[in-house]
Amino acid sequence: MKRLLISILMLFVVAATASAADYNIRKYGAVSDTTKYSTKAIQKAIDACSKAGGGRVVVPVGNYKIGSIVLKSNVHLHLELGATLYGSTHIEDYTPYATDYKSLRTQGTTVQLIYADKVENVVIDGYGTIDGRGRYFITNRGKDEGITRPHLLRFVQSRNLVIRDVTIRNSGCWMQHYLACDHVRIEGVTCFNRNHFNNDGLDLDGCHDVIVSNCYIDSDDDGITLKSTSPRLCENITISNCVVSSHCNAVKMGTETTGGFRNININNITVMPSSDQREKFCGQWIGISALALEIVDGGIMENINVSNFTVEGTQAPIYIRLANRARPYMKGIEKPGVGRIRDVRVSNFTVYNAGPIGSSITGIPGHYVEDVELSNITIHQKGGVTAEMMPKIYEKSADERIRKYPEGTGWGILPAKGFFVRHARNIKFSNIVIKSEQPDIRPDFLKIDVE
Repeated sequence: MKRLLISILMLFVVAATASAADYNIRKYGAVSDTTKYSTKAIQKAIDACSKAGGGRVVVPVGNYKIGSIVLKSNVHLHLELGATLYGSTHIEDYTPYATDYKSLRTQGTTVQLIYADKVENVVIDGYGTIDGRGRYFITNRGKDEGITRPHLLRFVQSRNLVIRDVTIRNSGCWMQHYLACDHVRIEGVTCFNRNHFNNDGLDLDGCHDVIVSNCYIDSDDDGITLKSTSPRLCENITISNCVVSSHCNAVKMGTETTGGFRNININNITVMPSSDQREKFCGQWIGISALALEIVDGGIMENINVSNFTVEGTQAPIYIRLANRARPYMKGIEKPGVGRIRDVRVSNFTVYNAGPIGSSITGIPGHYVEDVELSNITIHQKGGVTAEMMPKIYEKSADERIRKYPEGTGWGILPAKGFFVRHARNIKFSNIVIKSEQPDIRPDFLKIDVE
């Protein structure tokens, strides 16, 4: 009887496997030729797969040029080793899409190479490559925030997503934008995004129940970023075992913070300079911050655990900021009030070759950063600040910068070589070591309006 039951079970497994058919894009007309388009062929394969109830859309070895494609529920997009999808270099090949989910970046149409809205059970995997060729798209620096340029991947209000093992390169803007998505797993992904402004590596935006692990991210702009561009919080997120290079912030919560961030665990991160140091579009050659935690557009930040960072470089290694830029996420609505930061734990950081700026934990008058614990942190920084430099340093740091863009380099060199703490309550430091390469007159800690 037991053997009979096992045999029946195996038959069910075989039948289920057989029903999940493969849809090879070449059978639908895709060609390995970057002078020709395979957009329609790949979309036909995706549509057929979804209509049949699901399966694998297989991208075999070769080079395929595409414009925008739309993923559907129950589709597994598999890129074989040696397969590359190349984004078109012409903006007219990217279809503008509008979603009914309103956020700061989706009030009109957006363009992206691979798009999905309200899907579930979607996988992108394999050891192939997706190359957006984003350098070809013109930027209006400081005005478009990348919205007019193609993102490489954008998922909106979707669930049960797996992005695994693929290499993704050269987006026109953010590389990956997951907006209001639930149950997301991003594992073993290699990301290189250094060909334009707004070249973030990974943006989780108002997402719940996310695991990010074993990824390598090399980006001109922020590396791993949690955002909240709508009232939906980022919540229940674990990020671990990643290597990040960035000219800006390696790991960041912000800048948009409408809903905020809760129950976030980040562990075992290596921050290092990029292997490609030929050019820079924004930020600092050695990076701005290894860790930036920001609430500036309302929202809450609570129950945040960050540990085990090994850092090479960055100007301002740890930056924790509560301010009141108060940018509303939609036009015509009231500006948000001041948000809240509390219950943050940062531990086991080792930082080498940091710039002279220093780290900071700052609120604004009447609104404190609260209940932050920092332990087992060693920072080796450049130093070199003299007594003659201090008057200008104090003068610049006196500016509260309440409504200005939050950045660890915003004040320039801080009046403490370790931690500048202002407008804060219940801040606990344990086993903090600050070492300067050159003599530095500044104290390790400076506290202003601290309880």
